[in-house]
Amino acid sequence: MVDPDFRDRDGWIWLDGELVPWRDAQLHVLSHGLHYASSVFEGERAYNGRIFKLTEHSRRLIESSEALEFDMPYSVEELDKATQETIQANNLENCYVRPIAWKGSEQMGVINTRARTRVAIAAWAWDYIASEIWEKGLRLCAARFRKASPESFPVTVKAGGLYLVNTLNKNHALREGYDDALVLGSRGKIAESTSANIFLVIDGALHTPIPDCFLNGITRQTVISLANDLGIEVVERDIDVAELARASEVFLTGTAVEMTPVAVIDYEGNSYQFTVGGPVEMRLIGAFRELTGMAARAGSV
Repeated sequence: MVDPDFRDRDGWIWLDGELVPWRDAQLHVLSHGLHYASSVFEGERAYNGRIFKLTEHSRRLIESSEALEFDMPYSVEELDKATQETIQANNLENCYVRPIAWKGSEQMGVINTRARTRVAIAAWAWDYIASEIWEKGLRLCAARFRKASPESFPVTVKAGGLYLVNTLNKNHALREGYDDALVLGSRGKIAESTSANIFLVIDGALHTPIPDCFLNGITRQTVISLANDLGIEVVERDIDVAELARASEVFLTGTAVEMTPVAVIDYEGNSYQFTVGGPVEMRLIGAFRELTGMAARAGSV
């Protein structure tokens, strides 16, 4: 199967304040964001035409841009409106949405204070997680590289530069025959997968790493809130890899993966096995489906 070329599509992309034909949404080769990773982005999903946690995502895009010292030219309300216009212009119901802000071509060199902040929003069809993925669960291996230290970069924002390590780790996992990789933080504790947060069920309680070296995902925060509503104990703490042996269930959360169970984690000669579709996750995925409007399509997740 050949991957689609995202340059050559019909549709509309919101670029710097207006909708433009998809193929006309271009940037110059000497854009600062291309050379020095001065970009921030979001990943959002629409369910039945409603963008999940839209305002929270728009707010986080602005917060990420501020952390990288961008001058964001749009407010949360303007980004919300532009995002809604984008999916409507493309006649999309269930889709993925990608807002991105980057520094333009007005300045070349490490410094970027005179480069203009460009903003774009694209959206394309993306249905619910396939049932076979959810039924089998994911297989993870050990990542090649750890997360960056909080002392080295604002690591808790959604910055494009941070994702190169994720790409290298994901490529490694796929080459080794796995679906994803378990990534450690700079202190050697469990952090997340290559692009999703992780939860462990230990003795009926939900355990998840402290988001001090990775993005505190909006889906992650939603799952914690749902667990609290359901009376499921949530423990945010440092987690050692060896504690995987105590976990009965493990699952990932994120915009793309929603809530996807992990069946196996192979790490340094140990193979940790988990129940797919265990009782804690089933309660949470049911609540998540209700919240996102997926309940009518429960069999497709």
